[in-house]
This record gives sequence, C-alpha cells and structure tokens, in this order.
Amino acid sequence: MKLFEALALAIAGLSANRLRSGLTMLGILIGVAAVILLVAVGNGTSVQVQNQVQSLGSNIVYIYPSSARVGGVSQGFGSAQTLTQQDVDALNDHSQAPDIVTAIPVAVASGQMAYQNQNWFASTSGSTQDFPQVRNYQVSNGSFFTAGDVRSSAKVVVLGQTVVDNLFGGDPSAAVGKTIKIQRQSFRVVGTFAAKGSAGLGNQDNVAVVPISSAWAYLTGGRGKNIGQIVVQATSSDSVPAAQQEATQILLNRHNIGDPTQADFQTQSQQDILSTFSQITGALTVLLGSIAAISLVVGGIGIMNIMLVTVTERTREIGIRKAIGARRSDILLQFLIESMFLSGLGGLLGILVGAGLASWLNRTSLQIAGGALPPPIVSVPSVLLAFGVSVGIGLFFGIYPANRAAALNPIEALRYE
Repeated sequence: MKLFEALALAIAGLSANRLRSGLTMLGILIGVAAVILLVAVGNGTSVQVQNQVQSLGSNIVYIYPSSARVGGVSQGFGSAQTLTQQDVDALNDHSQAPDIVTAIPVAVASGQMAYQNQNWFASTSGSTQDFPQVRNYQVSNGSFFTAGDVRSSAKVVVLGQTVVDNLFGGDPSAAVGKTIKIQRQSFRVVGTFAAKGSAGLGNQDNVAVVPISSAWAYLTGGRGKNIGQIVVQATSSDSVPAAQQEATQILLNRHNIGDPTQADFQTQSQQDILSTFSQITGALTVLLGSIAAISLVVGGIGIMNIMLVTVTERTREIGIRKAIGARRSDILLQFLIESMFLSGLGGLLGILVGAGLASWLNRTSLQIAGGALPPPIVSVPSVLLAFGVSVGIGLFFGIYPANRAAALNPIEALRYE
C-alpha cells in the first residue's frame, strides 16, 4: 500500500466519526497549547528579569556586612555592622582601585511616609550625591540632592514613581517642593525618579533616597553611622571581576584579615545576581513546560483508547482487506497513520491556539495588574518540540492498537459481528 493511499484511508476512517475524532484531538490541542503558552510565560519572565537586572547597571558590585567566620562556619549574615565610611573612602582611592569609578554607602531606614491624609511605606535609603549615577536612576522632575546637602544633613528627599503615585496622585511635578513626613520627621521633596519597572526584582520605583547624614541623624533610631551596603561602580562591565577583587583586597587589608574565608563582608556582582535569576527562571520555565506536558500524555492515552475502539468496530473491514491480499504491514501502517494524523492535526491546531493566546496576552499584559505581568515570548524551539512530541505521542500510543489490528486472523475477523 502506498503512503498516499494509506493517508486517504485514514482520513476517510476518521471523517466517519467526526465528533469522536474532534474530541480526541482536543486533548492533544490543549496539551500543545498549554506547553507553548506556559513556556512562553517562562521565557517572558526570564527576559524581563534579565532586563531589570541590566537596568540596575551591568558594572555594579554590592558589598554587604557579615559577621566573621569561625571554624569555616558563618556566624550570621548582616548581623554585625562591619562596614564604615572609612571603607567607602578607601574604595574611592583610585590609586588603590583603578577599576572602581565610584563607591557609595547605603544606610537603610524604616520608610513610613505621610503627606496630608495619605500614608505609604517605601524603602528609604540614605546615600550620597552619586546615588543616581551608580544605581542607574534618572531624575525626571526637580533635582537630586547635592554634596552640600550631605555635609549639612539637609532634610531633603527624592522619591520613586510608586511613592509619587500613592502620596501625590501620580503627579511628579506636584510632589517637588512639598514636605512629607518620614518617621514623623519633615523632609522636603527636591526631585522624583523616572519609572524603572516593578516586575521580576520587586518594585524598583517604591524608593525614597535621603542624604546619608540625614538618615543617620533622623531615621536610623540612634544606631550610629551604620552602613548596610556599599555599592561599587566599575569602569565597565568587563572590569567588574577586577573591581570586585580590588574591593575585596582593600577591605581585607583595612579590617586586618589575612584569610579571605574569615572576611566580615561579602561581595556580589550584578553578573552573579543575573546568573542566579537566570537559573531560577530557567528552572521555572522547565517546570511549567513539564506540567503542561502531562496533558499531552493524557491526550495520547485518549488516542490509544479511541484507536482500540476503532479496531474493534472495523474488525470485519480488516478481515476483508486481509482476505483480498492486504499484508500485515499495510494494516499496521493504516492505523499508525490514523493515530499520527489525529495527534499531528491536534498539534497544529494547538500551535495556533497557544501562539494566539500568547499574542493576545502580549498585547494586553500592560493592562493586566498594572503591567506587572511579563509579556509571553513564544520560542520556536518550544513550538517545534511541542509539535514533535504530539506526533511522537500519536506514534507511541498508536503502536499497540495498530499492532493488534494487524495481528487479527482474517477468518476470525470475517466472522466478527
């Protein structure tokens, strides 16, 4: 039997039971569409996280305080204030650290804010006038505070867009010049940041930045001149490892630590963060795809069930075909083609549905949850894989029914009622 004839017979056989064939294909359709859509969501999340990490700056190194290690065991992370302003000054000495452009201290304080009858909580950071440059923030209205403000402990603040939305109805121009309360202390708004985004890494716009001297004087609750973090800007993304090594060596020397494993601080580069998030989102994408693939297996079981019923219904037909000379391979080929046609057509329809849903979500994601949901990104490999698996499932789950049909005794098949 020629392949074309077998395909024509398979289509004719399936067309005789259109509703049953359609319901069988539906299982494969849903499975393929789910795989494509969920993998696309995972890909979109991964891309958005990578973009947000890059938006923070690709040439950044973070330094965190930590307790010294004893016997190779950490005695706590961030439980001791081991970083000082003198450490920051040493890191800004270009003779010791030629690959470091700027290092800024960051002191984090509680950020309960109020303006008139509006209240909001945001992360409040104390830093220096170099904060926007190092952290890659753009001032959209007003201006950032100056070195003079830092020296004089001026009670001024620059707000992120989320804070502006909740305290000033989303109007940055209305915020500049106003006085807000932070921990019941009055701070004058001198500027606002341009929006950076809120998905993947958390809300980068829910921030308020004050001079670090003001944070120490009014917001840290008498904890002294604590520094919760030092942010180092390298000369370029390629020089990040060198800048990280220079910073580590400078701090080890300043803290009189000879063994790096006993360091009372930890460093982390932006590439480290990106690598970590890439691993997480990659695992998430695989997990979502695997969950969706379960429905493909269910659809394959449905195909096997229907093909077994078909073999039973067409027993006399099989007997007649064998009696007039059809070979075992002809019968086997016919039923395999029928099962693969069901799964293949269901897979093609699933691709259309999955890609269509992804495209629809891509267009509407900005309106869903305020744009917090990442737009799905359909990848060609996931489409090809889903379709290939669907056809493979048709072949796998069609082998047993086809073999059962091909093994029928023609005489017993002709007697079947």
